[in-house]
Amino acid sequence: MRTEIYFDNSATTRCCPGAVEKMERVLTEDYGNPSSMHHKGVDAEAYIKETKEILAGILKVKEKEICFTSGGTESNNLAIIGTAMANRRAGNHIITSAIEHPSVSGPMEYLAEQGFSVTYLSVDQAGLVSVKELEKAMTKETILVSIMMVNNEIGSLQPLEQLAAVIKKINPACLFHVDAVQGFGKFRFFPGRMGIDLLSASGHKIHGPKGIGFLYVQEKVKIRPVLFGGGQQKNLRSGTENVPGIAGLGQAAKECYEQFQKKQEKLFALREQFIAGVQKLDGVKLNGPGGREGAPHIVSVSFAGIRSEVLLHALEDRGIYVSSGSACASNKPGISGTLKGIGLDPSLLDATVRFSFSVYNNPEEVEVCLQALAELLPMLRRYSRH
Repeated sequence: MRTEIYFDNSATTRCCPGAVEKMERVLTEDYGNPSSMHHKGVDAEAYIKETKEILAGILKVKEKEICFTSGGTESNNLAIIGTAMANRRAGNHIITSAIEHPSVSGPMEYLAEQGFSVTYLSVDQAGLVSVKELEKAMTKETILVSIMMVNNEIGSLQPLEQLAAVIKKINPACLFHVDAVQGFGKFRFFPGRMGIDLLSASGHKIHGPKGIGFLYVQEKVKIRPVLFGGGQQKNLRSGTENVPGIAGLGQAAKECYEQFQKKQEKLFALREQFIAGVQKLDGVKLNGPGGREGAPHIVSVSFAGIRSEVLLHALEDRGIYVSSGSACASNKPGISGTLKGIGLDPSLLDATVRFSFSVYNNPEEVEVCLQALAELLPMLRRYSRH
């Protein structure tokens, strides 16, 4: 049997055994509806409470400030559309960046159609927004700023505390939303202390299940629901809670932050090993931040003269799985807005591959991948000339 090397952990991660075990118990034993008043319902509700305790402990926030969703996309939609609609009388101006995930840029386009004014901040070659540009864009009409923590394609880490300070200085009533889908589990951070009002995260990026995520909503934030029904979760997000997913999310988050520094160091070491090796190859350009200024698990590399899709499948033939961009947008035609945003040479826009690591990876896998690249690149470049 061929050995598989999975370097697409920004798209999704392998579920940790602890989460699988807990979910199986909920699915087969404690399967009650958490809204039911009998013991089965009470037992199910206990898993929700346990996960809220875990997440609140990690983020140093209140349990009542955690709202469970179906994942990062729903969390971002709820945060952006929910707060924009609830605070419309205070102003109609929203600020975001040019390199946001589609689950942020999509709601922004929707709100623009509803009459809101949306400003898109540019980024530098490392994918970072300018604090000064944000300061110039802010007005008394600005009701929401939404900036991602970690870019999912190139791994840039935004200066969130500096951005929050500018926002609150100019307009204390303005809300600050952070898409932390790629940051949660990779960094320690405390939104309440950083001036962050809303924060999105997803289970399947941290070795939890798909179809579950959460939104941190600071208790004083004015927000409207986008789903209506039975009034679960204090009317903010109706629908029977996904108890197996919530339980799996809690277990994955708990394990993720156990021996956290050791795990983060391992990711940085794998990233640095890969970067050192890939830079020895011809026709290679690294995108995004260097050193330890960005995310510990993401590397974006452009390979001159080779289409990303061709290289992706050539590596796949060797059992190595990577990505040609954001998995959430990979089924749509067009070039990455992130790569355009950082000013990447047009000839490299369709020649860029993302490698993303997890704690389940090891140095031997990195070496196998580097060797495969060393063998494949000359061959693919010869082929592309004909």
